Amino acid sequence: MTAQSAVSPKDKQPNVIIFDTTLRDGEQSPGATMTHDEKLEIASLLDEMGVDVIEAGFPIASEGDFAAVAEISKRAKNSTICGLARANFKDIDRCWEAVKYAPSPRIHTFIGTSPLHRAIPNLTMDEMAIRIHDTVTHARNLCDNVQWSAMDATRTEHDYLCRVVEIAIKAGATTINIPDTVGYTAPRESADLIAMLLARVPGADTVVFATHCHNDLGMATANALAAVDAGARQIECTINGLGERAGNTALEEVVMAMKVRNDIMPYQTRIDTTKIMNLSRRVASVSGFAVQFNKAIVGKNAFLHESGIHQDGVLKNVETFEIMRPEDIGLHQKNIAMGKHSGRAALRAKLKELGYELADNQLNDVFVRFKALADRKKEVYDEDLIALVADEATMEEHSHIQVKRLRVICGTEGPREADLTLLIGGVEKSTEATGDGPVDAAFNAVDMLFDHQARLEVYQVHAVTEGTDAQATVSVRLTEDGRIATGQSADTDTVVASVKAYVNALNKLIVRRQKSAPDSDVKSVSYKDR
Repeated sequence: MTAQSAVSPKDKQPNVIIFDTTLRDGEQSPGATMTHDEKLEIASLLDEMGVDVIEAGFPIASEGDFAAVAEISKRAKNSTICGLARANFKDIDRCWEAVKYAPSPRIHTFIGTSPLHRAIPNLTMDEMAIRIHDTVTHARNLCDNVQWSAMDATRTEHDYLCRVVEIAIKAGATTINIPDTVGYTAPRESADLIAMLLARVPGADTVVFATHCHNDLGMATANALAAVDAGARQIECTINGLGERAGNTALEEVVMAMKVRNDIMPYQTRIDTTKIMNLSRRVASVSGFAVQFNKAIVGKNAFLHESGIHQDGVLKNVETFEIMRPEDIGLHQKNIAMGKHSGRAALRAKLKELGYELADNQLNDVFVRFKALADRKKEVYDEDLIALVADEATMEEHSHIQVKRLRVICGTEGPREADLTLLIGGVEKSTEATGDGPVDAAFNAVDMLFDHQARLEVYQVHAVTEGTDAQATVSVRLTEDGRIATGQSADTDTVVASVKAYVNALNKLIVRRQKSAPDSDVKSVSYKDR
């Protein structure tokens, strides 16, 4: 079944195209920068899960974005690979250069159509209409699969929105996206807008209408499903609802809503829902954005029951208080502890059960750290293993800064001291520093070894499991010249986890610096650039 299919032959129910923009709109969330390898991994998992369209990035934004989109395009097996481009020829050409390697490529070009957004490039309605015609035509001359978006569509005058949608269709767009860019609309408005366009725009029945919702008022999922009910056949979404400000429509929410309530939402998707939990965990890990405990579908508490009445009901009949099975999203209820006597085969089997299939060298690295953890803990639980694998993924050998050794002195009598050795650009550097506490002293030591102007904005610690021997997961958020980076790490030693998270955030800031270098400034490109 192709991404443009509108009906599922199996069930004669309309097929809803799932367009995932975790790697583009999701990564725009402040502090959520992913490395090249992390992007390739997430794209591969999305491809395997059955996502119809993967928006892999914004190719003209930086050399790194271009390289990631091009490599994802080359590796794609099932999904259409899409790149984003503004309404100018240079953006569109660069986008095509990246996605052309995909078996099924798509160019996604956009422009802001509301009065507020028209004022930014200082265009009249007629001038913008001409730009839309010219740029969509140019994109279609390069690629058969072109998506056009009217940014801030929900605050655009209806008559003008109809006019520009018709122009985009006549110019060759095959998908028309109607974004609620600032999360302003409500479900009934979302449905009415799609219904209005389908009724008024000539040629509307020849293209796929898409909905792209933001969650500023907490209605992204409701708005997306309302749009589908009105005739939209593509939902743009992200894993865990990751995205700017309050985030995007969450893929797991719309997919499971249509699956669980298929009686009132008779639509089909190609998503293998048993892969949702693994993807949720990996995106949370690589982005540094932890999933809130009460998050629908993938939150830690989503299938937990504490109320006595609820517990009694679930024990007697699970359907009394659960509308879906944990297994439906790939969550295994077994949580059998492993220990220091467990071997590689048992570890591989347990990780596979949790959704992680590691290469032999990766397994060996994790096994060594698992054994070290098992020596410090009586029992190693599923959550410990997930934190272990996630932490391993952040400890890349090619990272500019790596933690080699840390020793701290703390207690009721000062001074609190840290003795730290870092590997910076392949060179070992050591120092000693003091601070108000062990973490402060260790961070001061990092700052002495690696000069930077970043400011610590957020420092959070939470235990992965219970007990005094629990692993601590530390999240650190840094800001520098408007750039934001988040780092995470886990260890039974909170100070060690803290330093690794701090260094991880600094490594991501280095990547951010490269992306925002003058030669990659996307603001410098104009429509007239050919």
